[in-house]
Amino acid sequence: MATKEELQTLADQEIEDAKPLYKQVNNETMEFSDADYDQAKIDRGNFKWETQQFGYIQARQEAYGSIENQLDMQYWDNVNSTTTWKDHIAKVKSDNPKPE
Repeated sequence: MATKEELQTLADQEIEDAKPLYKQVNNETMEFSDADYDQAKIDRGNFKWETQQFGYIQARQEAYGSIENQLDMQYWDNVNSTTTWKDHIAKVKSDNPKPE
């Protein structure tokens, strides 16, 4: 797990490597100003940090599947004395761990 400072350093380098960057203002294309580059670095660093800290949430939500499917798994587990739903949830959690 990277620190916020490590992620910011990586983000800074990515923006530097991507230069020149351009923006559209009043139908005119112009290169980013120093302030624009500074803001882009901050935004990229924040994005990397939030993805690291909270990206697992979206990944889990997508992997869990719908509530309807989960309820169906629970019903059939009850009928068949199986653990399909519990196994599924455990796999989703292990595949998408919460950061420490």
